[in-house]
Amino acid sequence: MQKEPNYLGTTVVKIGGSTLGEHDTTLHDLVALQKEGASPVVVHGGGKIISDWMTKQGIRATFKDGLRVTDKASLEIVVAVLGGLINKELVRDLNKLGARAAGISGADAGLLQAEIKDPDLGYVGSITHVDPLIIETVIAAGCIPVIAPVATAVDDDPDISGSLLNINADTAAGEIAAALNASRLIFLTDVEGVLDSKRRLIPRLTERQAQELIRSQVIAGGMIPKIEACLQALRDGGNSQIIDGRLPGALRASLNGKPMGTQIG
Repeated sequence: MQKEPNYLGTTVVKIGGSTLGEHDTTLHDLVALQKEGASPVVVHGGGKIISDWMTKQGIRATFKDGLRVTDKASLEIVVAVLGGLINKELVRDLNKLGARAAGISGADAGLLQAEIKDPDLGYVGSITHVDPLIIETVIAAGCIPVIAPVATAVDDDPDISGSLLNINADTAAGEIAAALNASRLIFLTDVEGVLDSKRRLIPRLTERQAQELIRSQVIAGGMIPKIEACLQALRDGGNSQIIDGRLPGALRASLNGKPMGTQIG
């Protein structure tokens, strides 16, 4: 007798830009999850590919506190690569494997609204509102939503209001999971999970432990927004996990209870 999968509800899966070249088994897992009746929602990054395209265009990538400084020229590349190239290639690959997937961005149907996070960062947004209707519509149509983290600006300045903004994909995944009341939020990364000061895997983190590791800078850089998103999911009653997306079958294994990566909460 076939064992029933033990996951219910909506699972938001963040595929990191650093793991996009390793995503074949992840896509197989997503297809299997959909066929088993789960409702996966994919949010993807694309940092490395964006940087490569900026280099091709002679634009130097600059970062502040781990966030990409995004001027108008950089924004055009960010939107084209995230909302176009990466998004549509993921949709194509999922559909080739037998899924039904639909690509959208946070700018579609008012999904993500944001304000300028820091003028020094340029067109980088901090999410102020999530309208999940378009995601729910895509799921109801039997498709996997594949979401590019781009938002629409809401600002008193008419020159900024309505502009597209670059959004940290980890933050977007956390906000989307909260808006959907998702049962699970899973980050697929290119590391084992959260590591301690001696580079050993931490299997489980409480909110208090996570905040202390951030204060002591053991957790730093790109791991911080992942942890913050996981903590938000925890406060909203969901489960969250950071796992190594390079491992074959990691996504399904984690959903079926296999210990791996770092569980938050």
